[in-house]
Amino acid sequence: MHRRFVQHHGPSPFQLLTESIHSLRLLGRRSLLALLGIVVGSASIIALLNIGRNAADESIRAFKDLGADTLIVTFPDSPQNKRLLPLSLDADALKEAVPAIAHVAPITIHSARVSLNGQIAEATLVGTSADLAPALGLKIQEGRFLSDFDHRETFVVVGARVARDLGAKGNSLQVGGLLQIENYLFQVIGIAEGLTTSSLIPVAIDESVILPIDGMRRLRPTPEIGSVVGKVLATAELPTTARALRNYLSRWANGREVEVQIPQHLLDGLKRQASTFSYLLAGLGGISLLVGGVGVMNVMLMNVSERRREIGVRMALGARPRDIRNLFLLEAGTLSIIGAVLGGILGLVVAYVFTHVSGWQFSFAPESLLLGCGSSLLIGLFFGLYPAISAARLQPVQALRNV
Repeated sequence: MHRRFVQHHGPSPFQLLTESIHSLRLLGRRSLLALLGIVVGSASIIALLNIGRNAADESIRAFKDLGADTLIVTFPDSPQNKRLLPLSLDADALKEAVPAIAHVAPITIHSARVSLNGQIAEATLVGTSADLAPALGLKIQEGRFLSDFDHRETFVVVGARVARDLGAKGNSLQVGGLLQIENYLFQVIGIAEGLTTSSLIPVAIDESVILPIDGMRRLRPTPEIGSVVGKVLATAELPTTARALRNYLSRWANGREVEVQIPQHLLDGLKRQASTFSYLLAGLGGISLLVGGVGVMNVMLMNVSERRREIGVRMALGARPRDIRNLFLLEAGTLSIIGAVLGGILGLVVAYVFTHVSGWQFSFAPESLLLGCGSSLLIGLFFGLYPAISAARLQPVQALRNV
């Protein structure tokens, strides 16, 4: 019987929780100010982490459209070597030399005005091969893309923006229609869907008119290949394939410098930078959370000072030092939990509104809640620990003195 009484000595956890909430209500404005500090700190961490993640996602979304198996080859000009590149690229020979390449498309570019029934539009003429569509993941809205049998035909595929411009003022751009480019008429065999523009893609598909690379000879006397786009087999290693492709094209390029870019490496670098940037923002939010923790400690110290007589009465009635410590520690924990919950809600609302106003696509960062709410609770308990220990160490006689 005595053993059971000792085991259940002191107030229950529910009683401690009720008393802590009542004590915080009695503190009034000071309690609200400490709560505000925790809310602002927690909301700052959650909002900044989510905003940083969404900003990073927006910056790399265009590069993701290229896929993890794409290679972009360019031939930069140099004062030492200004030789012209060959006018054609044997794709079959390249695939035989580099078996890991599934699709490869040479690209030559020329700017021109195109017209349809008197409606003129500025466009980029892109001479290429049938492999450009699978290499870039290009989809056709109407008609079809170029085929290997179209290299001698006057066929074109029109980009989405050019199609809209030519379809203005009552015109109707349709598959099978004739498009005038300089002094030639080209038949439209397809209209491409919109494709996200990326700085790595050597051409903006939406603003282009795509035709067989041999057809560029009608518009330019010596069309020069400016870049090559390749798509790698899923089982191939990108760095190894990139080296093999560079070696092959170096022999083909008349001594010109060859640069092979791997978008996947750029994506990996952007993700690492985004992660660093997000946690830097979280660190800035943590500073405001520390300020809120100092506010909690200040309120709890004042609370202990004003309740010395109450502490003395509790000890005189049999309360143990750990009961006093747990009571004040629970008050700090309750303040921190309420602040963390309110801060979590406020942080998510701020992040969503900021993302929506910026025109980005919102994506939730689950780690932000764990980091924001968890750190708020830990900070509140840490800064509430000293006042709780100070209250527990008071001697009953000293606590009962009228201060």
